[in-house]
Amino acid sequence: MAKGEYLGEFEQIVLLALLRLSDAPYGASIRAEIESITGRSSAIGAVHATLERLERKGLVSSWIGAPTAERGGKAKRHFKIEAAGVAALRQARTTLERLHAGLSLYTRFA
Repeated sequence: MAKGEYLGEFEQIVLLALLRLSDAPYGASIRAEIESITGRSSAIGAVHATLERLERKGLVSSWIGAPTAERGGKAKRHFKIEAAGVAALRQARTTLERLHAGLSLYTRFA
């Protein structure tokens, strides 16, 4: 795999949050899911920057929804993980599993 093709930790977290959310997730719902599952607080700007980077890589797609009254007539940008995103997550997991294989993190540095 060439440099720049690996998923970073936060990219993986965002992609996994997208998989967990089934109903047309948007930035704020993705951010809330990340915080709910990981306990990690993240800036909405970081979530959006990561989503845009993943979209440029072809791992997610987005569309603008209908304007809503609750947002003062503004529309939400919704996101969907693509097959390439799922494949990238599989590859990242496989790589980490290979690196962990045969190692014991519990006894080596205890």
